[in-house]
This record gives sequence, C-alpha cells and structure tokens, in this order.
Amino acid sequence: MTDSYKDQHFATRAIRAGHHRTHEGEHSEPMFLTSSYVFDSAEQAAARFAGDEAGNIYSRFTNPTVRTFEERLASLEGGESAVATSSGMSAILSTFMALFSAGDHIVSSRSIFGTTRVLFDKYLAKFGIETDYVALTNLEAWQAAIKPNTKALFLETPSNPMNDVADLAALSALAKAHDCLLIVDNCFCTPALQQPLSFGADIVVHSATKYIDGQGRCIGGAVVGNSQLVGEEVYGFLRTAGPTMSAFNAWTFLKGLETLDLRMNAHSSSALILAKWLDEQPNVSQVFYAGLENHPQHELAKQQQSAFGGIIAFEVKGGKEGAWKLVNATQMVSITGNLGDTKTTLTHPATTTHGRLTEEARAEAGITDGLLRISVGLESIEDIQADLQRGLDKL
Repeated sequence: MTDSYKDQHFATRAIRAGHHRTHEGEHSEPMFLTSSYVFDSAEQAAARFAGDEAGNIYSRFTNPTVRTFEERLASLEGGESAVATSSGMSAILSTFMALFSAGDHIVSSRSIFGTTRVLFDKYLAKFGIETDYVALTNLEAWQAAIKPNTKALFLETPSNPMNDVADLAALSALAKAHDCLLIVDNCFCTPALQQPLSFGADIVVHSATKYIDGQGRCIGGAVVGNSQLVGEEVYGFLRTAGPTMSAFNAWTFLKGLETLDLRMNAHSSSALILAKWLDEQPNVSQVFYAGLENHPQHELAKQQQSAFGGIIAFEVKGGKEGAWKLVNATQMVSITGNLGDTKTTLTHPATTTHGRLTEEARAEAGITDGLLRISVGLESIEDIQADLQRGLDKL
C-alpha cells in the first residue's frame, strides 16, 4: 500500500490517508455498496483473476471503501499492509490460520480477552496448534515457555481488563532471538496512543468495534504488518475463507478514525481523574490503571504510550455480591460488555467477558469476583463519578 501522507502528522493521516478521490470529485470518502465489478473485456477479467493486473474483482476481498480503511489504518500503525476483517476475533483467527500449521506452538499472555483464550484452547487446538500461557510481565516466564516449535508470542498490552503493561522492546528481542513472531493486540490503546510495530512487533491486531469506531455502531477487525505476512498471507486467507468487512462498516470506521486522536486523549484524561478518585474510595480495594503512579508498570507505560487509555479495572469489597450491587445501582452508565464507546460502559468480567474461562484460568488472569471494568466515556466526569457513587454507597 502506498501512503502519500506518510510524512504528515498523525491527526492529518487519520483524516486524509487512503482516500484516492474518484472522477466524481467527492470530498468525503465514497461508500461502494457493490458485490462485484464490471470488466472492460474478457482479457481484463482474466488478467484481474490471474493477478496480472491490479483492480477490483469481488467485494469479498477487493472493495474500494474497505481498501481506504486498510490504507489509513496501516499508515497510522506504521505498517506496510492492513487487512480488514468482519470482527476483532476474525482478525485473530485469520492471522493464526494464515500463518501457522499443525505442530506449531504459541506462547500467549494469560491476560487476554476470554474469547481469545477459548479460540486458542478449543478451536486452534483441534488443528494441532498448541498454546501455553505465561504472566504478561514476567520476561523469564516467556523465555522458559519457548520451545523449538514455538512460532509466535501473543499478547495484549495494556491487558484486558487488568491494565498490565508488557515490555514490547524486550519481548521483540526475545521473539527475534528465537525466530518467532511477536503479535500484539492494540485494542486498548489504538495507534493514537501506542504503535507496537515501532517497538519491534511483527503484527498488530485490532477490534475496530471498540475505539476505532468509538460509538458502538459496527463490528469489525483488522490485521496490520508487512506486505508479505499480512499483505500476502493473511490477505490470502481472507480472500479464500471470507471473514470480510462490509463496505458500510469500513466507511463507519473511517469516520471513527478521523476523531480517534481527539477521543483517545479525552478518554485518557477522564480515566486518569476517575482512577485517582476510585483509589480514594473506602469500598474500593484496588484500582488497576497504568496512569496511577503506584501501578507497577507506570514508568514503562509512559515510555510506550502517549497516554494511559480509557479502561480502568477496580475491585470492590464484598466480592460478586458487592460488585453486582454497584452495577445495579447505577443509573447512567451502560451495563454492557463492549468498550471504547463515547458512552461509559461497566461490566463484571468474571460473569461476562471472562465467564467462559475456568475458575483456575480466571484466577491466573487476576479476574476476581469483586472486579469491575469501566470504559470511561466522554460524558462529564462529574456525572460519571456521581453515578458510580450511587453504587459505592450500596456497599
């Protein structure tokens, strides 16, 4: 993918990159709602299908609106290529199905989205891909878990929902020393706050459903990396298997990218205020947010991220009963498993996002019965605090 805006600042690329204006002279990106494309001749059709001529063939794998989104996101992440997918989970599935084979071994952080772990343990295992799990921040554990057949290290940073932060440069060096790929889920930060490829990661995956959309409208995902691994291998899987992003969703995500820089900094600013406030509440046992100076990876997060993001995990007294009391007492925040929205959302991970994990796996990931995750939206911070106070008063 070419990037004519590669020398421009992030905010400019988020608005301009990837749009190749058509003969109609449109100002906003066009939406190409078509399943197929017409060729000028039989010769051109044959050349397109054979790969001898670039151009649109079928919207399962070639759509101009989707391509605009891919080029823009690749520019923001600093990658050569991006492949847009139908969801964040399909982005992860596409990456692993395209790049790995039976007999391969993966080392993954324990602190990942619950459904990702189910994908690894229940489905990839069926095809002979083995996964071992380690503590995200324990470099020695990563080293010890690597085997001769290890092909990738996989992680989220900051982690979901505990906000642990991985040392990307150190893990990149470890991966390269063992001829592994480093694959990073950058959902929580987005490229507005963190660009893992610049720290040596090989591939970045996204749930575009979250902050990239930013308003909870559409489902989508993306894979970003170099032209060979992503532009050929992952793209080849998408072309064949078809976990395709729709043109409408791609257009929506393009609009989300235009305000991503502004929103991520606003989310981060409010989340830091809220985290400090929660840390002072007597019925809150612990707050997990890398922006707090008492967070064990606070200094590392400052080095890797331009801000600390909008997700806070906090543990309340009273276990599950206390957590549910707080959730049920709120009146404004949305009780939902989604995150990254302009609307503040609240969830109880042990019984929702991580509910399909075994009790042992939840314990390993730090998911206690009293833990809550809040995705801080763009409402007034005073109103968010007042709504949570209703819940804290019930404890």
